[in-house]
Amino acid sequence: MIHDASKDAGKSRREFVKNSGLLAGGLMAAPLLSQANFFSGSSDVIKVALVGCGGRGTGAAIQALLTKQNVKLVAMADAFRDNLDNSLKAIMGEAEENPTIKAKIDVPEERRFSGFDGYQKAIPLADVVILATPPGFRPIHFEEAVKQGKHIFMEKPVAVDPAGVQKVLAAAAIAKQKKLNVVVGLQRHYQNSYRELFKRKDLIGEITSAQAWWNNDGVWVRERKPGQTEMEYQMRNWYYFNWLCGDHITEQHIHNIDVINWFKGGYPVKAQGMGGRQVRNGKDHGEIFDHHFVEFTYADGSILNSQCRHIPGTMARVDELLIGTKGRIATGAGSITDNKGKQLYKFDSNTENNPYQTEHDELFEAIAKGQYKFADAENGAKSSMTSVLGRMATYSGQVIEWDKAINSGLDIMPKEFSWTAAPPIVPGADGFYPIAVPGKTKYI
Repeated sequence: MIHDASKDAGKSRREFVKNSGLLAGGLMAAPLLSQANFFSGSSDVIKVALVGCGGRGTGAAIQALLTKQNVKLVAMADAFRDNLDNSLKAIMGEAEENPTIKAKIDVPEERRFSGFDGYQKAIPLADVVILATPPGFRPIHFEEAVKQGKHIFMEKPVAVDPAGVQKVLAAAAIAKQKKLNVVVGLQRHYQNSYRELFKRKDLIGEITSAQAWWNNDGVWVRERKPGQTEMEYQMRNWYYFNWLCGDHITEQHIHNIDVINWFKGGYPVKAQGMGGRQVRNGKDHGEIFDHHFVEFTYADGSILNSQCRHIPGTMARVDELLIGTKGRIATGAGSITDNKGKQLYKFDSNTENNPYQTEHDELFEAIAKGQYKFADAENGAKSSMTSVLGRMATYSGQVIEWDKAINSGLDIMPKEFSWTAAPPIVPGADGFYPIAVPGKTKYI
């Protein structure tokens, strides 16, 4: 969500960053500010820390470095040292192709942190933190970054369970008090075609129903290796465990669900649906389903029919359709038509942008100008909760109400983070993980 920044526009960059470390009624500890060197002295460098050095984190770091601002990557953290090393190698490789960013990379050995606690060491060194670990960690990392007064870019989803959503919502409220810019990687909010369609959504009247799809072949599988603890195996193969990923309805399909929430201007009040494991049902597929179909109901009675599928050889579609009293919006086609099929608007695809880059361009421009413009965390949390609501519905086979679900206290995260600790779910003697069974699995 983009907020009016006119009252902040006159502030200097140095004043803004100083003020963003203030709590209502109190000042943060001075040593924290000196560690990060918040534009102290004559330096105008915006220091960045990357927490989570997988493919998406690496891409986000490169996009931050490609902005026009005086940005410098100064710290990196990942649970696995090899992930960190490979990420830094990829970033340096990008610098060879694009020499303008080479001087923006300054991550010596002493600012490379591995292990579960690496984020605690990297965050204090930066002004802006990129959070791109597996989603289950997002609430605790976001909470820490807000506590330390950092501006934040964090990938979606921002939580995998109701307890995590509540943690993010609480931290988001504090981020607003501190005027910390927070951008969430639901990048369709930063994509020209979606923005133009959103501006014209009234052309279709009241939205009465919607459809959303994320159907494709699926993602990678990482085989178990000799000597791995169960915790390391699950961390390496994170996509297949709900405490890390949230299932693909949350990890991927959140994009499409979020678009409908955005255009509707609200969130569902209940959900019911079905799902299961048709083809992705081996020992190396953890606990998640390979297909979900959810009927989300909004407060006004309108319905979102949502489907996501990871099955090779089936129809592939990633898209949204909104139907209103006067017409419909086809987001993938970038078009708006009336109920008779007459075209009311067509987006010029020649003016499309790279939204992954735009979200960083706009975030770092705001910080450089001393503006408070972005407070995406609340929507990110509630769209994440929408996807979790859908998962709870498909896993249980029951109607799940939003209020009961978000206040359920359901927490699927480990109680201890160490390589020898037992994850929340472990395989049985046959090597298979327990999976949800509709009609038997209960949440509320």
